[in-house]
Amino acid sequence: MTMCSLLVLVLLLELLAPSLGAQLPEGHNEEDNVSSPPPIATNGQPFPWDQMRLPETVSPVHYYLLIHPNLTSLDFTGAVRIEVQVHKDTSTIILHSKALQIAKAELLAPEGPGPLQVLEYPAFHQLALVSNVLLVSGWVYEVRLEFSANLSDSFHGFYKSSYRTTSGELRFLASTQFEATSARAAFPCFDEPAFKANYTIQIRREARHIALSNMPKVKTVELPGGLLEDHFDTSVKMSTYLVAFIVSDFLSVSKTTSHGVKISVYAVPDKIDQTEFALNAAVKLLDFYDDYFDIPYPLPKQDLAAIPDFQSGAMENWGLTTYRESGLLFDSSKSSASDKLGITMVIAHELAHQWFGNLVTMQWWNDLWLNEGFAKFMEFVSVNITNPELQVNDFFLGKCFEAMEVDSLSSSHPVSSQVETPSQIQEMFDDVSYDKGACILHMLRDFLTPEAFKIGIVRYLRRYSYQNTVNTHLWDSLTNVSEEFCSRGKAQSGWFSGDQLDVRAIMDTWTLQEGFPLVTVELRGRQVRLSQERYLKTHDPSQKEGFLWQVPLTYITSSSNTVHRFLLQTKTDVLYLPEEVVWVKFNVDMSGYYMVHYEGDGWPSLTSLLLTNHTALSSNDRASLINNVFQLVSVGKVGLDTALDLSLYLSKETEIMPVTQGLGELVPLYKLMEKRDMVALENQMKDFIVDLFRDLIDRQTWTDEGSVSERMLRSYLLLFGSVRNHPPCVANATQLFKKWRASDGNMSLPSDISLAVFAMGARDPEGWDFLFEKYRHSLHTSVKSRIKSALSISPLQHKLQSLMEQSLGGEVMKTQDLPHVVISVSRNPKGYKLAWDFLRHNWHTLIKKFDLGSHSVSGMVTGVTNQYSTREMLDEVRGFFGSLSEETGAGLRCIQQTYESIEENIRWMDQHLPRLQSLKLLIQIEHC
Repeated sequence: MTMCSLLVLVLLLELLAPSLGAQLPEGHNEEDNVSSPPPIATNGQPFPWDQMRLPETVSPVHYYLLIHPNLTSLDFTGAVRIEVQVHKDTSTIILHSKALQIAKAELLAPEGPGPLQVLEYPAFHQLALVSNVLLVSGWVYEVRLEFSANLSDSFHGFYKSSYRTTSGELRFLASTQFEATSARAAFPCFDEPAFKANYTIQIRREARHIALSNMPKVKTVELPGGLLEDHFDTSVKMSTYLVAFIVSDFLSVSKTTSHGVKISVYAVPDKIDQTEFALNAAVKLLDFYDDYFDIPYPLPKQDLAAIPDFQSGAMENWGLTTYRESGLLFDSSKSSASDKLGITMVIAHELAHQWFGNLVTMQWWNDLWLNEGFAKFMEFVSVNITNPELQVNDFFLGKCFEAMEVDSLSSSHPVSSQVETPSQIQEMFDDVSYDKGACILHMLRDFLTPEAFKIGIVRYLRRYSYQNTVNTHLWDSLTNVSEEFCSRGKAQSGWFSGDQLDVRAIMDTWTLQEGFPLVTVELRGRQVRLSQERYLKTHDPSQKEGFLWQVPLTYITSSSNTVHRFLLQTKTDVLYLPEEVVWVKFNVDMSGYYMVHYEGDGWPSLTSLLLTNHTALSSNDRASLINNVFQLVSVGKVGLDTALDLSLYLSKETEIMPVTQGLGELVPLYKLMEKRDMVALENQMKDFIVDLFRDLIDRQTWTDEGSVSERMLRSYLLLFGSVRNHPPCVANATQLFKKWRASDGNMSLPSDISLAVFAMGARDPEGWDFLFEKYRHSLHTSVKSRIKSALSISPLQHKLQSLMEQSLGGEVMKTQDLPHVVISVSRNPKGYKLAWDFLRHNWHTLIKKFDLGSHSVSGMVTGVTNQYSTREMLDEVRGFFGSLSEETGAGLRCIQQTYESIEENIRWMDQHLPRLQSLKLLIQIEHC
């Protein structure tokens, strides 16, 4: 499942607000029960199981599921027959059910059917089916349950979605979202990833609708009363969270891959003409994965469905991937370069999951990264090869910086972390599992060589097809391949020799402990002294103790562009250069997940290089230097002067990653000042940044010309210049908005610059209202997305409040977009207090709608608060979150991350404010 925001839109809104552990056990057995008083079922009887995890006494073999949603009454009924294999004599079957009304339960035993007593324990979402006959180990039995429920008002389980046609008619559909723990809300099941089974699904519907599921439809049966019943082929063996079904009036377009798989893209009828791009991308990508993994895609079809209401970015249900409309629909005349990149990436992610996650699945949610880290990593591998024009390598670096932002807090967690409750599981869907997972895989591929890495992961997929895995299975596969490479003399020069390689020992240091290393480098003649420690923003030395990584270092020098390698396995070490050099740059292209501090003359030498000949280093190297030096200011390793001196070279920069990273480090400085009402200093910093990039901004054309990276950089810079009141940008954007408005929105605007134009138009009430009406009636999600962003960065406070309320209501603005709207309003200096008040006052509604622990909830918590920089705001934040109960979110990790971020902001401002006030930033730029 992908995160819900696309790459560049998030980057823009984050930066450009206007001034206007250990593995879990693989299961539990009944003898593991503790002797404390048992939980009590809803009928007052003792409940016969007291663990959150299900027992392994029985396991499902095959589900026969019948579902009948009613899109008029917005509820559903169903029946399920589950074949279960008994592994230990028992009279009780424990499985999951959440908010389902169980009408009937019976056991279909060899001696005939019999009733089952049903006990419910809602706290654990569990049912106990108690038989009056013994279920014998080794036998297969069948249980049958009839059930009913309302279609969910949330975005998980079996839930209702709606849309309006161009004529204004409101239409409903029903769709599923089961990851991580919501299949149990649609049918009784063993809702843990290790309980894989086959599924035979039947769906009842009206003739005006169609039904979709994981497998192709094999027949349709007419029923009395005009209903139809679709029968779907039996699925491959899979986990419950991958089951999917949709009842809707969607239309589709289809193509067949070169490997014979039918690809279809489904959307609401009015938007079916926006599906061609996704269809072609999916065909190309599925063919790529078929060839790359050398394991045939095991299903005869792959459907991609654009759901009007969808919380996350997309979901990898086997054979029926589901998406936000913005993640799938594309119009060449309306969509931007970032839309093209984002849609391709999200499809690449979900199709990678058909192998990583679906074919081979983590044993338990503690190893979610085996699914998500791999899918995120494969996005870049696949799109780089299939769509080189999208230049995805320009953006991978940003994933590592995003992960490090979270991973630098003491409240971070290991990539593989112990989790048990549904909310703890939901919290695993974060930047650590996705982005850090992808970055350490990228580092490992560089370490082992791409060839050895690919062979190893293919062996892993083949060995564990249709099974569940843990970290060690992957490391063993990669170790074996790498040892073969060593014996054939193909090992990466400078990394290891055959008798030294232990992939598990190396990678355990990256997956079983949180955080990442700061490698300190000191150049003394030919000698390079190295040391490592945990990079941590918390000012608590005890939090850094006991951390040690095996770090695959790479470096180049002033004398050699050849990438040299050194595996740092100890706290300190020394390497020797063949000759003395002027400078050394470690972590080449930032292929490794670590930061570097250059002691002595290291930073001055690299700063001098950037100021005199910045292209001597790659754009990724330049971006990583910018990131590292500003992050080192936060932990007191370098002075603010050092970071600002290095940033002066940006006046000559033209590449997207260094530019966006430079803005990413500088813009937050004035955002902290905004929260302290330091207007004069804030404006000085804003002027400094505009002057730094003035020449580059002025060179941008107001067109859609150029490569994808050039177009995305143009969009970014023109928006920045417009909201920062740079006169040429303001004049152009204002003039274009007037023309566009005079044409009643019919004039064709270049897609990449339209956000800057809309942002200028949203500055006055009439322009804001005009944009809102265009949002209401537009059929193009990309246009709606840019209008929504422009509305949220308006200086009109009453409009910002209205925007959040509209999003919560869901009539015009979909509630799925509320987290994005609230976070964007919080970035607005005119809106941050409004966003905080809105979050507090609607907290209970939000956690019900978006699910406690979800990325949407955690994103709002951290997004709204992480620019606060005063003790008063910290006290207010602590006061609200401290008043919550465990059931309403008191234990969420994002709350602790919020406290840490605000405390770090306060420390940073208190420490550096005097120096900022004394700096003559504009004079420095002119001097440079």
